[in-house]
Amino acid sequence: MMELAARVVELVRRAAGPGAEVEVLVTRAELALTRFANSFIHQNVAETGTTVHLRLHVDGRTATGGGTRVDPDGLAALVERTRAAARLVPPDPAWPGLTAPTPVPAGPTLDEATAFASPDDRATRVRAFVDAVEGLEAAGYCRTAYRSGAFVNSAGHSAVGRAAEAAMDGIARTGGADGMARQSADRLADLDGAALGARAAAKARAATDPIELPPGCYEVVLEPAAVADLLQNLAWYGFNGKRYAERQSFAALGTAQFDPAVTLVDDPLHASSLPFDLEGTPRRALPLVAAGVTGAVAHDRRSGAEVGTGSTGHGMPGGSTFGPIPRTLRLLPASGDAGGGTAAGPVSAGVTGAVGDPDTAALVAGVRRGLLVSDFWYTRVLDPKQLVVTGLTRNGVWLVEDGVPTRAVRDFRFTESYPRALGPGQVLGLGRRPIRQPDRVDGSWWEAPALRLASWNFTGGASG
Repeated sequence: MMELAARVVELVRRAAGPGAEVEVLVTRAELALTRFANSFIHQNVAETGTTVHLRLHVDGRTATGGGTRVDPDGLAALVERTRAAARLVPPDPAWPGLTAPTPVPAGPTLDEATAFASPDDRATRVRAFVDAVEGLEAAGYCRTAYRSGAFVNSAGHSAVGRAAEAAMDGIARTGGADGMARQSADRLADLDGAALGARAAAKARAATDPIELPPGCYEVVLEPAAVADLLQNLAWYGFNGKRYAERQSFAALGTAQFDPAVTLVDDPLHASSLPFDLEGTPRRALPLVAAGVTGAVAHDRRSGAEVGTGSTGHGMPGGSTFGPIPRTLRLLPASGDAGGGTAAGPVSAGVTGAVGDPDTAALVAGVRRGLLVSDFWYTRVLDPKQLVVTGLTRNGVWLVEDGVPTRAVRDFRFTESYPRALGPGQVLGLGRRPIRQPDRVDGSWWEAPALRLASWNFTGGASG
């Protein structure tokens, strides 16, 4: 792929002249997915594709182009399309220039067995999940991904990298109640289908016959899947350098906006990511919040130049439109094991099956009266500046009384400012064992332990 990227740079030089600035990223993705429903595998699909992304700055104007054809005619057409676009766009006085030759760190260790997993390898995890639900209806997926990339620009910078990921997401259903378990990992071998299935089934059985509770502010324990939604929205709307520059972000650098228990790090080299971004900038861990104090936002070369800080390695396709976004965000645990965590622990029958692992149980034990929430979904931002979000609970909510889940509760709608909910004095506890959650976008993930918050604003039932 390095040869292919260099060939495109040379084609641009010949066509646009030596004064043209050009960068090329070639990526190859091999994605495979095994889906199951009604407790049977019903689909196994895989795709492999190579994409060439070209950015050209010539005569003071900047244009981008992309394509999947890598034959000579396809590459020539890509170069010509991008040159034609550069003639039509307005001048670009804020052009930040190209990434200079810079050492690029090694990425995460690649697990070959995950990168080249077979359908049987994924089916083994599905079989274990289905067996573990013990007769309940099961559905979900197991996926593996392998990505490789090569970057070259006309300033003499180049970079290569590889990454692999595995993920599993499944539900168990009984009597109209669903239980869920999901996890992503660098190695397919680290996904325990039986443990995930047992947890999903225990939560489904504990979620039957829910009661209706009035809306209001409740103390909550959010499981890692729900916390992942907080991290994703904080990343997209808060720690986004473009939004920050446009004063559309809540972020106030140097200010204690969060509880001292909150430390957030975007950590692409922690797992499953290429070691450089779309612009060839080396990736590194970026502390966004340290002990409650907001310290940084993510930047690509353009937004970093605007604020005088430089790129943080967050150049990405579409970034010029919606901004650079941290997509590998970690909420660091309280103490102890700060590794990838585990997806399940001992489970028990009845309502107590709502608590599927000792980490969550320890937080629930401190709640006098509140709610245990498994998951959020269909979340939409109402106020980007304050990051007020509305959404729904799903896959299980339970009333907690004197440290014990006593009844399943019908799903709620909520309206909450995520920064407020995590603000000073609002975090009553963090788990010790983070669990990495898969994102719908390949190459992104969110890692967090369970989280106990003093207040969460539930505004009504799921119907309104």
